[in-house]
Amino acid sequence: MDTNHLEKITRPADLRRLGDEELTELAEEIREFIVETVNTHGGHLGSNLGVVELTLALHLVFDSPRDIILWDTGHQAYVHKMLTGRTDQFKTLRKPGGLSGYPSREESPHDWIENSHASTVLSYAHGLATAQGASGGEQRRVVAVVGDGSLTGGVAFEGLNNIGHSGCDVTIVLNDNGRSYAPTVSRLSESLLRVRMDPRYVRTDNQIRKVLKDIPWVGDLAGRALGATKAAVREMVEPRTFFDELGINYFGPFDGHDLGKLERVFSRVSHLEGPCLVHVLTQKGRGYAPAENDTVKNMHDMSMSKPGSYTEAFTEAMIKEAEARPEMVAITAAMPDSTGLLPFAERFPERCFDVGIAEQHAVTAAAGMAMGGLRPVVAIYSTFLTRAIDQVNLDVGLHGQPVVFCLDRAGITGDDGPSHHGVLDMVLLTKIPGMTVLAPSSYQEIQQMLHDALEITTGPVALRWSKTAAPSVPEDEVGHGLKGRKVKEGTEVCLLAVGKMLANAQEAAELLEADGVSTTVWDVRCVKPLDEDMLNHAAGHRAVVTMEDGWREGGAGSSVAERLLLTERDGPAPVIRVLGVPNEYIPQGVPDKILADCGLDPAGIANTAREALSVKA
Repeated sequence: MDTNHLEKITRPADLRRLGDEELTELAEEIREFIVETVNTHGGHLGSNLGVVELTLALHLVFDSPRDIILWDTGHQAYVHKMLTGRTDQFKTLRKPGGLSGYPSREESPHDWIENSHASTVLSYAHGLATAQGASGGEQRRVVAVVGDGSLTGGVAFEGLNNIGHSGCDVTIVLNDNGRSYAPTVSRLSESLLRVRMDPRYVRTDNQIRKVLKDIPWVGDLAGRALGATKAAVREMVEPRTFFDELGINYFGPFDGHDLGKLERVFSRVSHLEGPCLVHVLTQKGRGYAPAENDTVKNMHDMSMSKPGSYTEAFTEAMIKEAEARPEMVAITAAMPDSTGLLPFAERFPERCFDVGIAEQHAVTAAAGMAMGGLRPVVAIYSTFLTRAIDQVNLDVGLHGQPVVFCLDRAGITGDDGPSHHGVLDMVLLTKIPGMTVLAPSSYQEIQQMLHDALEITTGPVALRWSKTAAPSVPEDEVGHGLKGRKVKEGTEVCLLAVGKMLANAQEAAELLEADGVSTTVWDVRCVKPLDEDMLNHAAGHRAVVTMEDGWREGGAGSSVAERLLLTERDGPAPVIRVLGVPNEYIPQGVPDKILADCGLDPAGIANTAREALSVKA
């Protein structure tokens, strides 16, 4: 197209010099730019195409960063980034050292929170508005944009409840596109569509407040009178709504793609005292036919289960096991596609449950299902399961329920940044009494391990795998049960590899053997409980090196080292080195490069083994 408004937008104030026709042209430019960028660099497509007019209206009315605009979920903030001076940085989107796919405090003063995990923004908003009220200084308006499924998470309702109770000045914008990653699992959107704003109620309520402020004896009695009068007004002119009952003034719903109307609505509510919610109806994937016609997730992102991946192996294994186990069910938290459950849901629609972005509920519901005689499999990303670790520990573990947790995207994931690396699961899950933790190293291992996990009825089991391609191996290279698998026999150094690290350990062994170092390689397979035969065999070497793509401190290698140091033996204890991810937030980057920086590539493993062998007994 001939217009080039976007390149002239370096700050939100630049929008205010554009006329209505120019703003419409800008919206079209933005959509074209998003499609081109995401097709080139990956990222979140459908969610950002749906918020173009909404974001423009917010920045036309509110004065960011003086006014605080918060995004939930953060993956719908691309347009916000473009309007706050970062358009020219999108060529580095999700690259090492480049633009984050989420809001980032390090990038811009317009970004207050990173918030790549859903449902938390209302709690941030409550806290920030409370701080504004207590500071006595410059009063900033706090605007919380929720949607794309974030209201399916329980913590969002906790935030709503406290915002309404406190009466703090927060403008909530509900971006209602009926979806999260997949179609939203909630009746809230259905009920919201049946309510409308009635100006008589707003006008009458404001008049009541003004009159009561002038009464000299305003106190508890007046407060009760105000509440009763407001309730009566609602009964007369508007159906009682969920948000009203929480103490939050509700406005809408409005067409989220009518820029002029949105600007007028935001202008009206920007001066209201107390909390209010503006309900906006948007279309995920708006303006891009492939996204609009994607019935699964409106091209929420550009990721998919690749042939030969661990996720594909899980899909096949789930269907195979379910055909033999009528009591088996699957649960996911708004990610049936990304976790590989869609084929299962198509084959067994009544046995697949998508609970929305509600990980804590998913885990405890699974415990209840297990108590009732079902065999639940919870398919979830590693980084999202850690949001529900209390439920895993006390609702599943304490009750000894045989829930199987299947953790996709475990380990270093790459371009989604520190919030999406799955580096904490082994540290946490191995500390839960009665938990079994398995780490497959191949396509075939996933299928064997899921079968073995479903055979365990005494407590929970977790399987964790990466988003990378899964090696395919012959039957004689597949382990069984809770035993490790000896891949290669040597005498001097023993390499104990967890999950996908097996491939790097094997390459490291080749480097060591080329130097004349006799090397043993074990596929650990079962991180908890550790295989006693494997530990006893490892103890007979001069040096032992463990490697895992999770946090080094408190992870699998730490457990191995503790056990080896406590093992009674006739000769000297082996020199032990534990390789893993350091206890710090790892920025976005290429996974192999990140692993190499952590010493987890073949050369790094071999160098660590040489160093350990050089230590004198």
